[in-house]
Order: sequence, then C-alpha cells, then structure tokens
Amino acid sequence: MLAILAETFADTWRPQLTAAAIDDYHRRRVAETFVDAALPGFLVAELDGTVIGFGNREAGFVDSLHVAAAGRRRGVARALMAGLEARMRADGIALAALETDTFNEASQGLYLALGYVEVARYPDEEWNSGLTTIRYEKSLTP
Repeated sequence: MLAILAETFADTWRPQLTAAAIDDYHRRRVAETFVDAALPGFLVAELDGTVIGFGNREAGFVDSLHVAAAGRRRGVARALMAGLEARMRADGIALAALETDTFNEASQGLYLALGYVEVARYPDEEWNSGLTTIRYEKSLTP
C-alpha cells in the first residue's frame, strides 16, 4: 500500500504542491499514518498476485482510491469503485460522496463516467498549496 501511495503521490500530487507542503507530508508521515489507521477497511485489487490498487471509505464517503501505473487504464479503478459502492449499499447508505482536486482531470473523468455529479468546489486546506477541491455525489438507490 505504501509503495502505491508513494507512486501516486509522486506522479499526481507532488507536481501540484509547494515545497513546504511536500516536506510537511513526509515529516508528518501522512501515508504511513493513513495506512496504519485505514488498512482493515481497504478494498484491494491484485493482478498476478501483486497489489495494484486500493480504495477505502468511511460510511458513504470514498476516502481514497489509488491505482499503481501498472493497473491504470485497465478497469481497476472502476472495479474498486463498484466494490466500494456495493459495500455502501449493503450498509444501507443511499448517497456516496468523494472529493478530488481540480488539477486531477483523470479522476474527474472517472467519477463523471461513473455517474457522480459535482456538487461543490472549495479551497483545499489539507495541502496549503492553493488547490481547489471538487466534491462529487452519487445516489446509490435505483
């Protein structure tokens, strides 16, 4: 999981962040703390015995979705999202929500293709880098 987070941080997030935000991310061991806390709830995708992606949720909120380069454009993210949504439905959750940032056009395209609708934009205060977050929602009921 940590290797996938390192890869997605390097190729997706790092180019968008200030040097101070990158230093803070590493100093606070954000990835390691996240994996330690959320690991039991991860939905994992494997290819030939190698973990190539994972996602997790807290109730109806998709907290993370990460796919290694080896798994991109192969339906891995779609499969993980379908699994997370199925778990939500099984728990009686009627509305799924998630966030991404405006620079992450690949994730925006995925979420729109999966039926998510943009409901808000606001400053991304997590990274202190002047980014803008987009919130998406999707009804999980027929």
